[in-house]
Amino acid sequence: MTHKIAILGASGYTGAELIRLIATHPSMEITALSADRKAGMQMGDVFPHLRHLSLPKLVKIDEIDFTHVDLVFCALPHATSQAVIKKLPSKIKVVDLSADFRLRDLAEYEKWYGKPHSAPELQGEAVYGLTEFYRDDISAARLVAGTGCNAATGQFALRPLIAAGIIDLDEIIIDLKTGVSGAGRSLKENLLHAELSEGAHAYAVGGAHRHLAEFDQEFSAVAGRPVKVQFTPHLLPANRGIVATVYVKGDPKVIHKTLADAYKNEPFIVMLPFGEHPSTRHVRGSNFCHVGVVGDRIAGRTIVIAALDNLTKGSSGQALQNANLMLGEDETAGLMLAPVFP
Repeated sequence: MTHKIAILGASGYTGAELIRLIATHPSMEITALSADRKAGMQMGDVFPHLRHLSLPKLVKIDEIDFTHVDLVFCALPHATSQAVIKKLPSKIKVVDLSADFRLRDLAEYEKWYGKPHSAPELQGEAVYGLTEFYRDDISAARLVAGTGCNAATGQFALRPLIAAGIIDLDEIIIDLKTGVSGAGRSLKENLLHAELSEGAHAYAVGGAHRHLAEFDQEFSAVAGRPVKVQFTPHLLPANRGIVATVYVKGDPKVIHKTLADAYKNEPFIVMLPFGEHPSTRHVRGSNFCHVGVVGDRIAGRTIVIAALDNLTKGSSGQALQNANLMLGEDETAGLMLAPVFP
């Protein structure tokens, strides 16, 4: 069976990444692509690396006939997604790549995103899209909310440890570095080459980053009590990739075994041998997340490092992984591409 797919917001980085992945999918066909400013253009003109593909022309959302669409990937900005998704036919399955349905508490959404949620009636049915931990719920869902890319990386390093109760929940530090594509494709002065290259800097320091809301929500739910982590992201002069260095109190060998046991049957989570640590260059362009554990020189302290590609496992790859489950397909379909190296 071939599933008819629409991608809304296809002229952004995550939209282009979805197209790249779906191009190798055995049972998905892209039948509609939307854009705002670039409506009327061919995808090959917007993204020349996709010129070899036969794709529909970019159109405005209200020009799309959703009659025969099975699933929509919504790669639109925050707040815009809510307004669009609530107008879609209820029979259509939706994977939203924005932050609009990630937070279960509507008051928390308003706190972190600065405005009331405009589709509260849909929030109750949305499933959080961290595939490895919500697989059964995602399989039965109509609406799945993709996670933040930083939030996913930190959770892969920590969720099994919190669930097992083997680390100090009040002493968790996440030091994270991310590539610039995580900021999207819109023109921004601070992302110009001359402003960004040959340097790195922290941002949203002291608890201002919106992905903290996801950490608070998910870690507290796993622990059964409030959990707040220290989290500082840094912007790197690199196109892709996230590496999170996580500092915890706990026995390093026990931590490594706990993570290895948790991920032993996961197709996309690769545990490295004890003492080895990952690099973004080894996951680039893939749906894999590499996790390593190293003991600190201070007894009882451990360093857990996770690396993934923010556009793939952190966003569009995760979205496709979820869509596969929602449509009853093999979870790995279209996603087993090896990382690009060097």
